[in-house]
Amino acid sequence: MINRVEKLSLLSEMIAFAKADDPIKSFEYKFLFSIAKQLEISKDDFDYLCQHPVTNVNLKSHSERIVQFHRLVLLTNLDSDISRKKLVKLHNFGLRMGLSHDSINRVLDLMESFPNRMVPPDFLIDIFKVQYN
Repeated sequence: MINRVEKLSLLSEMIAFAKADDPIKSFEYKFLFSIAKQLEISKDDFDYLCQHPVTNVNLKSHSERIVQFHRLVLLTNLDSDISRKKLVKLHNFGLRMGLSHDSINRVLDLMESFPNRMVPPDFLIDIFKVQYN
C-alpha cells in the first residue's frame, strides 16, 4: 500500500500531465478528483495540488507503477484529440517510472484498437507482465 506522500505525488504528477498542453479541462478535473477520492485525498488538498505541485516520489512497487501508467492512459484518452506531443509525454512518463519501453510502445500502439482508445486494465497488466517476467 502506498503512503500519503506517494499518493500526493501521484496525483500531482497526473495534474501536471493534464496541464501539459492547456489548462485543465472540466472533464479532466472531474476525472482527477475521482482519482483523488480513490486515494483518500480531500478536495482541499486536491485543489491545493492543482496550484502547488509537490516533488515526484518514485513508486517502489512495479504493480503500483503500472496502475499509475494506466491512470495516465485513461486521462490521455479523455480528450478526443490526442496530440503526438501528448503521446510522447505519456511515453516519457512511463519510462521515468521505470516501465519497459517495449511494453509502453505496445500499449500506445494497441490503444487505437479499443473502443474510445480505453485499454482494459487486464490487457494492460498482461502486456507489462510479459516484459516483467
